[in-house]
Amino acid sequence: MSQDVFLVLGATGKTGRRVAARLRAAGRTVRAASRSSAARFDWADPSTWDDVVNGVSAVYVIAPDVPGPAHDFVPRAVAAGVRRFVLLSGRGADTWGDSPFGLDMRSAEEAVRVSGVEWSIVRPTNFNQNFDEDLFYAPIMAGELALPARDIVEPFIDVDDVADVAVATLTERGHDGRIYELSGPRALTFREATEEIARVSRRPVRYLDVSPEEYVTAFVAQGVPPETASYVGEMFDLMRSGATAKVTDDVHRVLGRRPRDFETYVARAAAAGAWR
Repeated sequence: MSQDVFLVLGATGKTGRRVAARLRAAGRTVRAASRSSAARFDWADPSTWDDVVNGVSAVYVIAPDVPGPAHDFVPRAVAAGVRRFVLLSGRGADTWGDSPFGLDMRSAEEAVRVSGVEWSIVRPTNFNQNFDEDLFYAPIMAGELALPARDIVEPFIDVDDVADVAVATLTERGHDGRIYELSGPRALTFREATEEIARVSRRPVRYLDVSPEEYVTAFVAQGVPPETASYVGEMFDLMRSGATAKVTDDVHRVLGRRPRDFETYVARAAAAGAWR
């Protein structure tokens, strides 16, 4: 597929921008698309879909925020000539039962499975980079990370490993119909993760366990929309059930090496000034 065009959706996000950069570094032709990119793509605006899939052979898909649109997008992409999809989903998505969390991802999974072309699904656990690029960054900088996590353990995975796996499944043969459950090499609690960041960054950061109700209320008070706060709360409900706690070897299966360790991530992020 060396002469093919690779479409990366969500190209300004944590995984998308890394996938696009790796493809370009490997000499591949990349069309980077998002709501704010020159190649504009918006799940909520189907008029933006056809131009970005025209002439594309493989697509890296970030699931839309709601169930449904992927079922319309995928057939249109296949009709335009797309022959492979790699979907970013969530760890253990088919074990989530009746949980309202992840209905968007599960809907997108179904869409690519019935596409009639090659597909792979990448299901990572929580990202290391949530601590310096996203959800947990502001609380850490404020000195307190309060979560409804109790004593659950999470084998946090580095986004760079997720991107490496995504690129391999996009560009190499042998991944058709495969679902990769991705984790880091070891599981640790959120308290342990916070303590590691505090130790290496030399910031006074403490971890505080709160109830699910307290967490959602506090999240909304920070200006987060109630539906978003509830969605993240549902994620923690799943995590407390142990759905994402197991360490897997799928990174090694795809890449032939161990995933990056959380300690290595913290050291590199701190050296780059992440928590100054």
